Amino acid sequence: MGSVVLSLDAELGWGFHDLERLPIERVESGRRGWTVMLELLEEFDVPATWAVVGHLMLESCDGTHAQHPAPDGWFERERGEWQDRKDLRFGCDLVTALLESDVDHEFASHTFSHVLFGHPETDRELAAAELERSIEIATEWGCSFESFIYPRNAVGHRDVLAEYGVSAYRGWTPNREGARAVFDSMVRDQSLLVDPYIDDYGLVNVPASLFLFGFEGTARTLAESIWTDPMVALARRGIDEAVTHDGTFHMWLHPNNLTTERDDKRMRAILSYLERRRSESDLVVETMADVTRRVRQSRGVDGVSTRLNTEAKASWN
Repeated sequence: MGSVVLSLDAELGWGFHDLERLPIERVESGRRGWTVMLELLEEFDVPATWAVVGHLMLESCDGTHAQHPAPDGWFERERGEWQDRKDLRFGCDLVTALLESDVDHEFASHTFSHVLFGHPETDRELAAAELERSIEIATEWGCSFESFIYPRNAVGHRDVLAEYGVSAYRGWTPNREGARAVFDSMVRDQSLLVDPYIDDYGLVNVPASLFLFGFEGTARTLAESIWTDPMVALARRGIDEAVTHDGTFHMWLHPNNLTTERDDKRMRAILSYLERRRSESDLVVETMADVTRRVRQSRGVDGVSTRLNTEAKASWN
């Protein structure tokens, strides 16, 4: 028997602030998608790992960040065209809703300002500053985190994660994505399950299995007109595999991927299927924290649950 993990990259505008051309529909959908996902996860009682950009937990800032060793221009959009877009820069209300949820979600880190750790220009000092600031802000909220999700899955500076007490991260998927993922799974019968492991820094790598919005646009519309939503089909296949085999099926998405009711329908279909398969089998739904504890215990390594600690969560209820 395997398990299913769902992780979300919760970032609002910070997921796009460094891009020259903005995907406007997604930029404007961050808050909507965050709320819809919280509601769906509560409806189906599915705990998820929410990796939150630390800046969202600030009530305000002037965009200066004078002590932050970011490259020139990194906060330019915040200081300029987004200066009056607090809805894109801050999300205290959304984070509070996450912490107050009746579902036992895991609070994780997505850096302070969405710095790409795997980028060649991101040195160790910058990576450390991003983690240190995220820890400071989480502590102010009475929270802590031990799981980390790399912005744009750009894995790097794992030594810094270990130094700052991080226990786990979401690693690259061993599978192809989009239409190729559909071909590999449906035609080549390639498994969607992954095997989390302890890496050479003592961190637990919980690799991704499937990005739930990797098949979009015209291809998605065509597939739905003659068959079904391909990502729902793949998700169901991965869930079924986890029911009958050892391994982990790790789905992920951004809240801002939910731009329309069509996207809500996709997530409802996936979560309702997960709930049904869980109710009729011994299938376990885990957070990355749960996986970390399980992997460490199976290897004889002491581990501590990285869910929101009871006292911190109680303070929000």
